[in-house]
Amino acid sequence: MSCGSSQPPLPPLQADKPKPAKLSSSNLEALRPTSRDDKKSSWDGRRLVGSVDYDKGVSRVTVEVAGVGRDQIPARYRLRVYGTRWQKDWKVSEVVERLLRLNHWDDVDAVLNCWVGRFARKNFSLLIREMSNKGSLERAVQVFQWMKSQKNYCPRTDIYNMMIRLHARHNQIDQARGLFFEMQEWRCKPDAETYNSLISAHGRAGQWRWATNIVEDMLSAAIPPTRSTYNNLINACGSSGNWKEALKVCKKMTENGVGPDLVTHNIILSAFKSGSQYAKALAYFELMKKTNISPDTVTFNIVIHCLVKLGQYGRAVDIFNLLIGKRAECCPDVVTFTSIIHAYSICGQVENCNKVFNMMLAEGMKPNIVSFNALMAAYASHGMHDEAFATFNEIKHAGYRPDVVSYTSLLNAYGRSGQYKKARGIFDMMKKNSCRPNRVTYNALIDAYGSAGMISEAVQVLREMEGIGIQPDNVSLSTLLAACGRCGQIVKINSILSMAKSLGIELNTVAHNSAIGSYMAVGEYRKAVAFYRMMIEKNVRPDTTTFNILITGSCKLEKFNDFFEFLDEMKELNVPLSKEVYSSLICAYIKQGNVAEAEKTFAMMKATGCMPDVITYTSMINAYRSTDHWKKAWDVFEEMRVNNIKPDPIACSALMEALNRGCQSAMVLQLAKVMREESILLNSRASFEILFHKIVASGIVVSFSTYSVLLKNLLAAGRWRKYIEILEWMEDGGIRPSLQMYCSVLSHALKYKSMKHAVLIQERIGLMNLKVFESILR
Repeated sequence: MSCGSSQPPLPPLQADKPKPAKLSSSNLEALRPTSRDDKKSSWDGRRLVGSVDYDKGVSRVTVEVAGVGRDQIPARYRLRVYGTRWQKDWKVSEVVERLLRLNHWDDVDAVLNCWVGRFARKNFSLLIREMSNKGSLERAVQVFQWMKSQKNYCPRTDIYNMMIRLHARHNQIDQARGLFFEMQEWRCKPDAETYNSLISAHGRAGQWRWATNIVEDMLSAAIPPTRSTYNNLINACGSSGNWKEALKVCKKMTENGVGPDLVTHNIILSAFKSGSQYAKALAYFELMKKTNISPDTVTFNIVIHCLVKLGQYGRAVDIFNLLIGKRAECCPDVVTFTSIIHAYSICGQVENCNKVFNMMLAEGMKPNIVSFNALMAAYASHGMHDEAFATFNEIKHAGYRPDVVSYTSLLNAYGRSGQYKKARGIFDMMKKNSCRPNRVTYNALIDAYGSAGMISEAVQVLREMEGIGIQPDNVSLSTLLAACGRCGQIVKINSILSMAKSLGIELNTVAHNSAIGSYMAVGEYRKAVAFYRMMIEKNVRPDTTTFNILITGSCKLEKFNDFFEFLDEMKELNVPLSKEVYSSLICAYIKQGNVAEAEKTFAMMKATGCMPDVITYTSMINAYRSTDHWKKAWDVFEEMRVNNIKPDPIACSALMEALNRGCQSAMVLQLAKVMREESILLNSRASFEILFHKIVASGIVVSFSTYSVLLKNLLAAGRWRKYIEILEWMEDGGIRPSLQMYCSVLSHALKYKSMKHAVLIQERIGLMNLKVFESILR
């Protein structure tokens, strides 16, 4: 294949003015998209033409369409164009390039009226085809209007089909439908491709009923639907979330003798995904494998997305590794990598997010804006603002313009790290760069102010949000309510709830949970319970988080009747018990002195597949500490380490206390060594246990004054329960505590409503007063 005659010959090398050199025909042969018979030179054929600038090291390959030239146009027009310099014998591809270089205010007539090829009717379809491939809707419409004004123009179905597809690509459904009726006025009979284009257009807009009506019109016109027709109709139903209708169309397709292909199966999977039927999508995928249908990259991308939505991150990563290992017939694409980045982000594994992103670059793929945003969201969720800002700059270096998701992720990163001023700066920069903030952006800014305790500023952002016509939602209110709970501002909680009522916002489960949690945080237990009862009356279904808040709060306040009532309601509503609920249940049994029930609950938790966390293990260690079973406490600690759950300072200090009470001094030092090796920080409680162990291990007799110093420090630290335990140790060691020691801790027991301890202390005080009175009488 040789280059066209309009291209300049290869010039000699010049040092002062280098020119690009053309690729030889032998080099271009390898660039052909499909094989073509060289003897068959078609006037509408497309061929590749390349050029190389050796000085700049740049190569360029373009598609060239010759069309009908001056020598092939009708004779009556040929005489008009010969001998005039105003008429140009351009190729179709050259005309397209000149049209696209025009400014938007320039008229296309000036270029097209100088083109010799306008006298050949065959060039019109080629021109529209190339304009459609370039995707320039405005210019294509202008060219189409110019064509209809030409005397030699003859309406053709293929031209209208291309224009309908182009309008559909730009979501201009009404214009596409108008062209459908216009072509019939020009006596052009629609064919299957015309109907397919219209069905696809309505499918993009989610108008599946319109698409169904078009298929019925197609049948009325005696045009048999093709596989593409059914695929477009299934896609129209599926993209709007109507997966049941999509399955009906697929069944009808099979009944009519048109077998589904891989594209059909992918569309069905996509329909399940759009309808949030992720389990059904996975079941359909398993059915595909049983029927020996080979999935492609699109199939795996949908399956990975569904697995992530169902929380089955391990299976999603396994499929990704299968694709990476080239053991599948297809390779991962940018969408695959982006989905895995999102999966690791949800799991909180930011390092793996970065590794997958770098792996994508190593595979030679160019990340898109969605990939960058997924990585930024991972950094933002952990408040890693420096990394998020670096990724934000990479977006611009890659030639993309940051969108609203990019700015929102960066704003969220600063907000999560407590830098509300920088978060506001990103918000202002976003508006300055003509990127309109959305509801998610405003919610992120509200969260930034709320996390910093700046409730007034957060409310002001909510008012600003209302002022520009963006209606606050449940996320906005939940964010504000949570912030009020952290700051202990009950008045603001009530005002925010009143604001929601005035705005007509129906609170969902998440917003109710935020309100209940905020009331609990400020110590308004009764209001929290009352709000929960009101939630039930409104037929808003509580979830696991709702009962977590209520059960944990009632357990802390030792309101065990309410505790077990909430637990029963949770079981009646078939709400699964969470780790927090199990931990609170164990804690409630421990406070009631029922260690046996706590052990049963712990065993039942593991049997149901709900793996205990560090809080649950700590609750069990405290249970054995209170009953002086140091060996069982140590076994629970070892089990925690075997299950790869890192102990925290609270768990270690509780175990140290149990070991000290069991006089296991060597094991206290062993535990201290474990804490040092695993970089577990010593809290004040653990430091005290180690100090007490050293005092006892040294063999020194602990005097009354030493105990006095220890007790004063414990009371200053708010550890009044440990204070009472030390008083018992003093009595066991033969040292009688003073009356003032008991009186000092009584106020704390009464303050925290621990009636068991208060009664015990009052009895001791009464006995001591009685002994003093008897000594006076003697």
